[in-house]
Order: sequence, then C-alpha cells, then structure tokens
Amino acid sequence: MDLPVMPPVKPMLAKSVASIPPGMQYEAKWDGFRAIVFRDGAEVELGSRTGKPLTRYFPELVAAVRERLPERCVVDGEIVIAREGHLDFDALTERIHPADSRVRMLAERTPASFVAFDLLALADESLLDVPLTDRRALLARALEGVTPPVHVAPATTDVEVARGWFEQYEGAGLDGVIAKPLDLRYRQDERAMFKVKHERTADVVVAGYRLHKSGPVVGSLLLGLYDRGGALQHVGVSAAFSMKRRAELVEELEPLRMDDVSGHPWAAWADEAAHETARLPGAPSRWSGRKDLSWVPLRPERVAEVAYDHMENGQRFRHTARFRRWRPDRTPESCTYAQLEEPVRYDLAEILGGP
Repeated sequence: MDLPVMPPVKPMLAKSVASIPPGMQYEAKWDGFRAIVFRDGAEVELGSRTGKPLTRYFPELVAAVRERLPERCVVDGEIVIAREGHLDFDALTERIHPADSRVRMLAERTPASFVAFDLLALADESLLDVPLTDRRALLARALEGVTPPVHVAPATTDVEVARGWFEQYEGAGLDGVIAKPLDLRYRQDERAMFKVKHERTADVVVAGYRLHKSGPVVGSLLLGLYDRGGALQHVGVSAAFSMKRRAELVEELEPLRMDDVSGHPWAAWADEAAHETARLPGAPSRWSGRKDLSWVPLRPERVAEVAYDHMENGQRFRHTARFRRWRPDRTPESCTYAQLEEPVRYDLAEILGGP
C-alpha cells in the first residue's frame, strides 16, 4: 500500500456542547465503529479509532470498498449495522470475534454498512490541509452514485435542518448531531468538531458497585430498572466521580452492603447461562478479556437520578450515565422502564436512501 495518507490515522474528534452552533456544516452523529478506510487498488485496510485494524472482522465491507470506492483513496466514516430500519450497536459488537468461521457467518447474517463523511486522500493527493467545504465537495463527487452497503452521510449548512435532524434521527438509532467549522482542516486526534447529544434523566436503583482500580473506593455504581415482570435488570453504570467522592460513597453505601450476593436480584451474575435470559452485571465479553468483573452487592433500596443520552435497543444505557443526585423521595419499585421516554421511530432508509 502506497497512499499519500498512510495508516495508522487517528480520526478527528468532537467535543460536547449544549446546543447546535450556527454557521457550520452539520451531519448526524452515527452510533457505530469509527473507521478510516484505506484503499490502494486491491489492498484495503479498515483502521479503527485507536489505529488498530478492523479489516478481518468485516470481509463484506472489504469487498464493497474494492467495488465502490475510488481506486486510491482514504475515507473517514462509520461502520454500522442496521436492523429493521434502526441502528443496532449490539449486533455490531458481536462482529468482533476471534474465530474466522464466526466472522464469515456473521458477515452473511448481520452485514455491515459503511457511512462515509470525510475524504482524507484521493489518488496521489493528501487532503488533510484542505478546508472542510472543499473536502466535502470532493467526497460527494468521488462517491456520486455509490450504492449500499457504502453510503455518503447527508450533510447540510442549514442550522434549522440540523435541528430537525436532531429530533428526528434519534428514532433511527442515531445519537445526535455533529457540527464542523466550514474552513476546518483535518486535525488528527484533536477535538476540533462539536457534538450535540440528547440528554434525559431517569431514576434508577443503585444495586451494587465496583471498586476503583486505584484502591478500596467506588469505581462505578451499578444501576438497575425493574421490567414489567418485576425483575431488576442491570442497565448500566455511573462512574464519573472525583477521588474524594469515591471514598465518600464507600462510607455512604456501607449500611446497604451485603456480605454475599445470595438473595440479591443479580445473584446469578457469575453463571454465564443466566445472562441469556436477564440483564446482569459482569456479562462475559471479548471486550473485557480478563478484566475483573466482580462487584460489591448492595441491598436495592437506594434510588439515584442519572442523566443519559439514549438507550440501546430499549434495554440499557448506551453510554455511562451521569450521576445527578440521590432521590430519597422515590421508592426502588417505582424505578421502571415505563418512565423512559421512547423516541419516535424513524426509518434509517429515510436518511441513507435505498432499502
């Protein structure tokens, strides 16, 4: 491979802001795996956000890149999986598997798509120092008429259109809007763009915690919601605390600490089979590897209000929830899925076009 921009490339990033800033280019914020695609003839590499290759996990995209992208190019975008008109991040994570046979099987069962939104090189020219508006025009021309599973991300400079996208696209599994300055050069690994994400609050049961890697202080709180059948389901964690607050939480939660997990709603957490029928902490994962997933059980009596952006498949918080305050006025039994706001469904095909 001999391209004007060579792997590894660390993608340009975005910093969070509270509202959509005016006077920029706007795109949807895709919920998938960020990927830089390098193509030099038959040679193709898919680079992850950290620079490590994703190529072996998505053979169907490698074939699509050879058929649909320019002969020599470097393209920034997102690998996504769509199911029933909605992005499915869980299905995407399943694609990262060590067994080649399973990778091939999943490539057929849950094929991925690539959504392109920036062009870093074309033929023999590096575009890293070219303004965004020119890079976008080149991307649109280079991928004009491209067909699935490769797509060009919709973009607009109309802030009112962007506000509409922010409200509508969440129903298709997207999690906000990205705003990019029009004269922006490509700045690797820098937060030079802006992201606006949905934020909601929910009252959750704090049913345990994990210790911090630095010592006997709280690393993360384990959060739960009751389903319609009355079972407490593990829905995520809250982890952004100062070291002082982490130590305070240990003392604060000590009266609720259980000597062992027996009698706890998540008592079966260590049984791998139990994770097939319930959401429990400590689910085995190739992402966690040999990481210690043990946790301290608490009697599920304390309620907290947390902020979150959106739910994954309506079952769990997609990202780490942000602790807001304790809610002594709420009972644990009132912390159900029913309190969560459900976005209006929106068909992904309306965004990308095609079936």
